[in-house]
Amino acid sequence: MGILDGQVAIVTGGGRGFGRTIALHLAAHGACVTVCSRSREELDETVRLIEAADGEGYAITGDVTSRNDTAHVVAETVQRFGKLTLLVNNAGVPDPFGPLGVVDPDKWWDAQAVHIRGPLLFIRETLPAMKANGEGRIIFVSAFGGTVVAPYMSAYCVGKAVQIRLAEYVDAEYREQGIRAFAIDPGFVFTELAQRTLDSPEAQRWLPDMMQRLQQKKQEADGGKDLDRCGQRCVDLASGRLDALSGKYLTLDDDVDEMLRKTGGDS
Repeated sequence: MGILDGQVAIVTGGGRGFGRTIALHLAAHGACVTVCSRSREELDETVRLIEAADGEGYAITGDVTSRNDTAHVVAETVQRFGKLTLLVNNAGVPDPFGPLGVVDPDKWWDAQAVHIRGPLLFIRETLPAMKANGEGRIIFVSAFGGTVVAPYMSAYCVGKAVQIRLAEYVDAEYREQGIRAFAIDPGFVFTELAQRTLDSPEAQRWLPDMMQRLQQKKQEADGGKDLDRCGQRCVDLASGRLDALSGKYLTLDDDVDEMLRKTGGDS
């Protein structure tokens, strides 16, 4: 028996990186997991890994910025598994990079569609199923960038900052209906998106310090350790153990047990 037995999750951007790791951890603890992204091949590999560990996974291709696609992902998940209890808004993009007066405004806006419109669409589609259950949890995979002003990274940082605020709004508006929301910093890992940043001429021009940090992380033997820490944090959030922290932004280094004690949530 897993601590997430009976739960049904959707993980966006579930074909690689943090999304894949989160999906694997949720499934390993008993949740049925739908992964979605635009790449069928990557999704199928995630499901294969879930099933190889005796978990239950399901792949649905879709664009998180499309109303039709998000509605389809949610409807098909509920039809297959009978309910929906957890949404992990993980899909994201790192670019475009550059000053506001230089960066392509259309590409900048496309990034907000992934970071903001996508989670909003999924929230709207999942809320009815969660309210029918009398409970549900929504996790936004945000980032440290959402808490700081990082010049030349506004497309990323603004989107991540809005995700933190969206978690606060979900909590404020739906807490009384049993729905909890959290924003998390997943940690620092060299993923395929990190490689995409390294390969970007714009990032190379405007973010030389970031290039150095990424190259260093790429060469570290334990450069991916935060993947598992992030996966476990999502399991803890999905389990309900941290419900008293709903609405908060959490980093991997936060002492959540101490935070619970301060809120009285451990009693």
